[in-house]
Amino acid sequence: MQERKGIDGLAFGMMAVLCMIWAFQQIAIKAAAVDVAPMLQLAIRSGVAAVLVSLLMAWRREPLDLADGSWRPGLLVGVLFGLEFIFLGEGLRFTTASHMAVFLYCAPFIAAIGLHWRLPEEKLAAAQWFGILVAFIGIVVALTGREAGESTPNASNMLLGDFLGLLAGIAWGATTVVVRCSRLSHASATKTLLYQLVGGFIILFGSAATSGQLGFRPTTLAISSVLFQCIVVAFFSFLAWFWLLRKYLASRLGVFSFMTPLFGIFFGVWLLNEPLDPSFLFGAVLVAVGIVLVSGYAWIRQALQRSARSRS
Repeated sequence: MQERKGIDGLAFGMMAVLCMIWAFQQIAIKAAAVDVAPMLQLAIRSGVAAVLVSLLMAWRREPLDLADGSWRPGLLVGVLFGLEFIFLGEGLRFTTASHMAVFLYCAPFIAAIGLHWRLPEEKLAAAQWFGILVAFIGIVVALTGREAGESTPNASNMLLGDFLGLLAGIAWGATTVVVRCSRLSHASATKTLLYQLVGGFIILFGSAATSGQLGFRPTTLAISSVLFQCIVVAFFSFLAWFWLLRKYLASRLGVFSFMTPLFGIFFGVWLLNEPLDPSFLFGAVLVAVGIVLVSGYAWIRQALQRSARSRS
């Protein structure tokens, strides 16, 4: 069994870039929503990225071998991937991109809870359980702040949108647990991603078709958003994420995900002129603190121990 490593400089640098990309994806989807529905954007990006991953596997001469039993968890992560982005796409119709960034990135502590029960090396300490409580309180505080939503024309029902964002985060966290606790833990990053993209495309395109969200007005903004989603988000960033999951402990990687909601809030306010109500901002800080406590406990403890040794 391949042993996962702690965080090093490569992992830190890659996670910083990925967090900015993931934060900006909500901004791009929301900005282009007038020309192409979020659900259709997500379906197109899954389909195009699946083709790109297939071409990469063919170029590498990497066979898609289903005899290893990975197709069963692969089917499950494909369904979870589709559900995650159904919740995200629908949620962006009702809430702001900055709100979506916070609730979607509750995924790290959702994953931490699941991994605690399944893998000995991912057990949670008391401080991490406290972090889960802090993050939960933050979610409640953020959900109760509706002042900004009442004056936001593009966020007609923020409570519903925020709840859908939370469901998307739960689906993403569950995906991480499945990947780490199944045969996919030893599968290539390309193979794991292909399972997700194919499943996501089928579910998302079917949902877009049945809900009447297939309209596409080919403006510069719409095309740019779709290309960004296909190439940068669904192909590059997801491939890098699954590669990291094969090399490093998932709970250690999660500590850096808390940067994503903060980037998302910044981009949303700066680029989309989205408002910030005090209760949401306070709740977002609590969520970030909770995620840091849950995902970065070992990293923080080691840093404190090194600091104590250096002073002695």
